Formats: sequence, structure tokens, C-alpha cells
Amino acid sequence: MKFTLSWLKSHLDTTASLDEICVALTDLGLEVDDVHDRSKDLAPFIVGYVKAAEKHPNADKLRVCTVETGKETLQVVCGAPNARAGIKVVLAQPGAVIPVTGEALKKGVIRDVESQGMMCSARELKLGDDHDGIIELPESAVVGEPAAKALGADDPVIEIGLTPDRADCAGVYGIARDLAARGLGTLIALPTEKVAGTLGKSPISVSLDLPEGKGEACPQFVGRYFKGVKNGPSPKWLQDQLTAVGLRPISVLVDITNFFSLGLCRPLHVFDAAKLKGNIHARMAREGETLLALDGKEYSLTPEMTVIADDSGAVGLGGVMGGETTGVEDGTTEVFLEIAYFDPIRTANTGRTTGIISDARYRFERGVDPAFLLQGAELATRMILDLCGGETSDLVVAGKEPEWKRSITLRPSRSETLGGLAVPAARQKEILERLGFEVSASGEALVAAVPSWRAGDVQGEADLVEEVLRVEGFDKVLPVALKAEGALSGPAITPVQRRAIAARRVLAGRGMLEAVTWSFMKGEHAALFAPVPDALRLKNPISADLDVMRPTALGNLILAAGRNADRGYADVALFEVGPHFASPKPEGQRKVVAGIRAGLAVPRGWTGPARPVDAYDAKADAQEVLAAMGAPASAQVTTDAPAYYHPGRSAALRIGPKVLAYFGEIHPSVLKGLDVKGPVVAFEVFPDMVPEPKNRVLTRPLVKISPFQPLKRDFAFLVDGSVSAEKLVRAARGADKKLITDAEIFDVYTGKGVEEGKKSVALSITLQPEAASLSDEQIQQVTDKVIEQVVKQTGAALRG
Repeated sequence: MKFTLSWLKSHLDTTASLDEICVALTDLGLEVDDVHDRSKDLAPFIVGYVKAAEKHPNADKLRVCTVETGKETLQVVCGAPNARAGIKVVLAQPGAVIPVTGEALKKGVIRDVESQGMMCSARELKLGDDHDGIIELPESAVVGEPAAKALGADDPVIEIGLTPDRADCAGVYGIARDLAARGLGTLIALPTEKVAGTLGKSPISVSLDLPEGKGEACPQFVGRYFKGVKNGPSPKWLQDQLTAVGLRPISVLVDITNFFSLGLCRPLHVFDAAKLKGNIHARMAREGETLLALDGKEYSLTPEMTVIADDSGAVGLGGVMGGETTGVEDGTTEVFLEIAYFDPIRTANTGRTTGIISDARYRFERGVDPAFLLQGAELATRMILDLCGGETSDLVVAGKEPEWKRSITLRPSRSETLGGLAVPAARQKEILERLGFEVSASGEALVAAVPSWRAGDVQGEADLVEEVLRVEGFDKVLPVALKAEGALSGPAITPVQRRAIAARRVLAGRGMLEAVTWSFMKGEHAALFAPVPDALRLKNPISADLDVMRPTALGNLILAAGRNADRGYADVALFEVGPHFASPKPEGQRKVVAGIRAGLAVPRGWTGPARPVDAYDAKADAQEVLAAMGAPASAQVTTDAPAYYHPGRSAALRIGPKVLAYFGEIHPSVLKGLDVKGPVVAFEVFPDMVPEPKNRVLTRPLVKISPFQPLKRDFAFLVDGSVSAEKLVRAARGADKKLITDAEIFDVYTGKGVEEGKKSVALSITLQPEAASLSDEQIQQVTDKVIEQVVKQTGAALRG
């Protein structure tokens, strides 16, 4: 959202400096992204006076001009058709950087005649698109003074980053209201006088022809007919305001609609009434109907879109853009003004479907003031009559305001308990009233009636607390330490939060990069992982490809890996700690630690060939995360991972019925649906499933290192092919839990010498004595126990 300082001051009576205003805006939550003072860019340019202009001796289309600067006289060669004696111009002298090129001007020789400067066009100064001639300044411009002042370009432009909830501040007047509430001046009230219609009843009527159940698409439409207007270029002040914020002036009628949209957050539209066929109807589009819009493109419409139509068909797309066939032109003398309210969600869906981006859509989809139609119509009427002349009819009103009124109870103590800052009740009442709320007392509580321009985003008590705090100043909220949990020292964080911190540390240590992706996904992508219930589909998504709540975090990570691969970085390792959603209920949202690896796990080198990532890489990641979270090492491996993992190359880690994690290779069909090349392996760890230790230890015990050398013993067992390797490992470790500190499989063999249906598994155990070195007899006893347990639990036989 851009606006000039002078535009702001037309609504705010203030003596505050630009810096004070910018600081206050950011404090209020209207963060200032940029302040562009155009006068600094135009500082090298001055007002010059063309004393004489003679034909160039060697070129028919060039003039040799004598230009006075107030200090000296320069010779300038110029090819502009309007270069002539007696005009005042914008003069660039050698050394000035020309904005459109970014290059410094130098003295030159043009067709054997020296040129000591340059007379500039609007395009060369980036003040417009006109480059057919040089700028002609008004007679009042003072020779030698900065050209910015004469151009009206000495007005700083402020740009704020507007959050979607603050539709009221998509207009300069709303910004002025916030600053006035902060105490930086007084809000200048908008005129409320009604304009009498000298033409009587409008020859064009309006009807709301909406089907049952869709009346919210356009609940109210206000119109007005004008006759005898004169369209053409806007006055300079209006052109300057629009140009300053990046809009191209078109004609006075169109510029008025843009001025209201940006100034008062009240989008308007003007039809050339002579081009309308019959009356105006607000209705749903018909199947197969099309519209040639003002951007010159033809759009196919659907029955879910709101259109403004005349008796011949659609002439505008409600809340988004008007049609070209009824657009105003320089010769327009009859106008019908549209001031309507369009449903935000339907407007947003229409904009996404058509791909149209417009200032009207930006405001309607966020929610404009539903009670500002009649006053807005009167203000627009006055401006059209003042700038275009003519006569007007009475207002045409169809429908009524949508229901927006609500009152919210605020307990003054909530500013401290919820917001962290104690604000006296009287001060809270004052702040809310300055923002336009009607506040009354109800016992110790305050009851605030929400103003129409905030009806879209102020929904509950917490919103009122936020309003109070942002005006009072978030910087006054002092940082405080969270209360400790019992005897625990340090921040009071939940077990799940502690585990998330541990997961981040261990995964970063394993070379993975943390990603933060949307909690939303494209519906067809989400369906690759799990069916998406309608309750998890967004009514008003921020983007057409982010229309459902994600059933897993893996989808967005895999897409991120694909984008990296498209840019030449195929080998990536990403993780995210965030939510996924199984249902709209509170228990349907769970925190998950998810990660993916794609491409090569080991690049090719002199030590050996390259190795792509595999399921064991994901398993190692998941196990390290679980270990960091304090999960027991006795988790079982089962083969019931979700269907988006590759069957046979994936598994789950469980403790009884609780699933601690899934890991494995992503199913090829899922990768195909996401248009990502494999292999991709992934894991998901669920912190809320990790059991708390039975005996809670507040500090970690010191690591105890045995002074005695560990011993390793290897075994080879012949076992049925259906027996899992993990079962052998658990059996071996359980033979002597005190002495055996590790057991791992280092070889699996099937083939010649091993009967059909069997496999040979080589197992290594580590014995770590603590009190004394082990004797041969003790070692043999442990060895016998290992053999006994493995044979007993797996049916294996020791190979000779």
C-alpha cells in the first residue's frame, strides 16, 4: 500500500514529522517497508527558461536552444517537437544522473554543435510514460529552483506492508484514523452533505437478480446516472497523486475511481451509460458466458461468479474488473456510477479462477466497509460534478447493508493477562473510542460496538486487547521469563517443545537444513498422501495451489527438493518441525518432525562409487531423533508404514500400539504425482508419542567410561528368511543386558550352500566389562547365552 505524505495530511491534521509518522505506523502494526523521497532523485534537476530556440544548422528536426538557469546561460540541443522559446523546462546539467537510464549526463557534440545540458521528458524522469515531448512547467515556476517543487514531486511516498486482516487501511483514510488514535493528529471528518439529483429519477434502474441462498454475493448496489459530463485529462494534482503511487492517469472519470479506491478503500466503477443496453442487473454468471474485460482479455465465466450485466449480457465482473464494451472514453458524456458491496470469499475465488489482479479485487476480497456505500456515493458524486461538470439523478439503491453489527465484551484485566501490559480501563476505553468503537460500561467490563470498517477482522475479546496494545505501544510490553515448571529451572516449555528443540539440534548436526513451509497444500497433491475431508478445505485460500490443510509435512518438503533439483541441486536433505492435520478437531492437529533426503547419499570419489539415498538413511535419521528425545532403545520395527511409502522399503518404529516414527523410501507414484525425480527417502517422528521417563531426571548423569577394553564376538546363524534382522538383534542383546552394549548385523547371505527359504546372518556383539577384565570362562558363558537366546527366540541354528 503506497500513499504520499500530502495525501495522508489531507485526512490527518498533524504537525508530526515524516520520521515520527513512520515510527508510529510501524508501532501500530502498519510496518513501513519503504519511504521514497522523489525530491532526492530529482535534486540535480532545476527549472530552466528557454530564451531562444533556433533550427539546428545540420539537422531539420533538432533545435539549438538557449536556456537560462538563473546563474548562467547554457546551449542545449534538443529534438523534442515542443522545444521552443518562452517555456520553462526541467533542465539537467552535466553530472546529473538521468533516472530512466541511471547514467550521468555529459557534455556532448550533436551534429557538430555542442550541447551543455538536457531538457527532460516525463519518461526520462520516471514520472510517467510521456516521451513525445519535454516537460513544460507552469509559468509560476521559479528559474533556478529545484524542479521537484515545480513538478509537485517533492512529496515523499510511504509504502507499508499491509497484512490481510487490515482491509480498513487499504485506504489512506484508514491509515490516518490509526495515526489519530495514536495521538499524532486529528482525523479530518469526511463531508456528509447529500447531493441533490437535478435530473430526478435515474433512467437506468438496478436489480439484484440472485438465486435463493446466494444473496450474499451482492447484498447492496448503489448507482447514479450523470448527464453532460466532460471526460478528459485529470487536473494536475490528481495526476500527481496517482503517478506518485505508481498508477498511470487515464482520464478524469477513471482517475476518480482510482482515487476513491486508494484514498477511501471504496472501489467504484463508471459505465458509459450510452453503451448500456437497458438496465443494470447483479446476478450470477451463466454457463458459457464470457466477458471482454478492461485489460483487453476475454474471460470464460462460471455460475459461481458474480457479474454486473445489462439486458444484453455481462458488462463487469463483480468486485474484480469492469468490461471493455461499456468503458468510458474521452467522448463519454453520459455515465452510470456503480457503488456496490461484493462478497469477499466469492470475489477472491473469482480472482483466482480468472487470474485477474486488480486494486478492486485486492480490497473487496479483504472486506471493504459494508456501511460506506451511500456516503461513498455522495462523495464520488460531488467529485465527478466538480471535475467533470454535468448533472446527476437521484440515487438508485437496490438491496440493503449486509449484517455486520456486533458488540464484544472486554475485561480490562485481559490487557495484562493476555497481552502482558496493564492498561487502565479508562485508557482502554479512550483508545477504542478513538479507533471508532462505541464503548459502554457493563459492571467492571467494557462493551465495545465494532465499527463497520473493522467488522471483517475484529471478532472477539483478544482482538480488542490487540487494538488496545498496538495503540498504547507494543514496545511497552516488557519481556518476562516464563514461570518454571515445578522445580525445573529455566524456561517452562512442554515435553513436546523440548523434544522439538532436541530434534532440530540433532538433525542440523546430521547435515540437514531446516525448512519452514506452508501448513497448506494443493488439494491434488495432498490426496497423494491421504484423503482430505471437506472440513480441511479452505474457503478463502491465500493461493489457488494452497487450498487444503496438509495431511503431512512431507509433501511440501518433497516439492522443495524438486525445486532445488530443477535448479541444479539434486542432492538435498531437508527437515521441518511443524503441524500436520488429520481432522478439524483439536486432536486432529499434531506436531511432527519430518525430513527428506533426495539424490545421492555419498558422491562418487576415489574411495568408491556414488550411492543414492536409501531407507536406512531415513531410519538412521529417525533413530537419532528419537534418541535425542529420550525414547527407549527398545522400539520395535514393523512393516505397516503408510501407503505413500514404498512397500518393502519402509517401516514403523513402535512401542506397543504407539507409533513413534515412520521411515522409508517414498512411493514412486507419489513422486510422479508431485513431478519429482527419485529416489527420495523420508521419516516422520511424532514427539507426542515418546513416553516420559518413569523416573524424571532433571539433569543428565555424567558419562561413565569403563577403563577396560571392550571385546567383540562374531556369530553366524542360519535362520528362516521370514525372520527379521531386528528380532535377532533383540534376542542377542537380551542375553546379558549388563555386559552386551551393542549388537549389529554385518552380513546377510543367501545362495549356494544355504538351503532354499533360509538365510545366513552374521552378527557381532560388543562386551563391555565395568568392574574387571573378563576371563575366558566368563566370555564363553556370555557366548553360550547369546546362542541360546537367539536359537530360542528365532528358531535359528548356529553355523559351523
